[in-house]
Amino acid sequence: MPTVALFKQDGSKNGDVQLNDGIFGIEPNNNVVFDAVLMQRASLRQGTHDVKNRSEVRGGGRKPWRQKGTGRARQGSIRSPQWVGGGVVFGPTPRSYSYKLPRKVRRLAIKSVLSQKVIDESLVVVDQLQFEQPKTKEFAQVLANLNVNEKVLVVLEDDNKVAALAARNLANVTVIPAKGLNVLDVINNGKMVITQGALSQVEEVLA
Repeated sequence: MPTVALFKQDGSKNGDVQLNDGIFGIEPNNNVVFDAVLMQRASLRQGTHDVKNRSEVRGGGRKPWRQKGTGRARQGSIRSPQWVGGGVVFGPTPRSYSYKLPRKVRRLAIKSVLSQKVIDESLVVVDQLQFEQPKTKEFAQVLANLNVNEKVLVVLEDDNKVAALAARNLANVTVIPAKGLNVLDVINNGKMVITQGALSQVEEVLA
């Protein structure tokens, strides 16, 4: 089983914690991680793009000239796609880009990125992150105590709202609850700080 140091808020070491080998000790599968990131980024697309087809543009109605006898090509409407100001053919319309990967694939992806964090020694486990008031300065001091000075993902227990409020104004800090742990946030941040309570919740779900 992989073992990492357990820290206190003041940066002092508080022993070691053993991680679940089936979650934090597997061989990362980069192909599955790529598929999971692609899925998440596709789901983030708004898909609100829209163009007007020939039934939506203004104008048209009667034929611009009679069918035969003028010497010109037959035309049915001045708002046909070949006319200036006409409708657009096969243009983008509102749609959802989201799709789903199989559940086992999604779980393998999150286990892969978590295991990679352990391999890279980028996982920091804290016994707790407790604050009396949601003050950004205090949260920044905790990160300084833990020697975290880069982009960091902080994973908290689902009910730890005070710590989440304290960290939300920090530029390079992303805070999510344990139930919101995802592949994209893990790989977008260099370090990952997780509380012992959130770690238990993650292992309970993924074990």
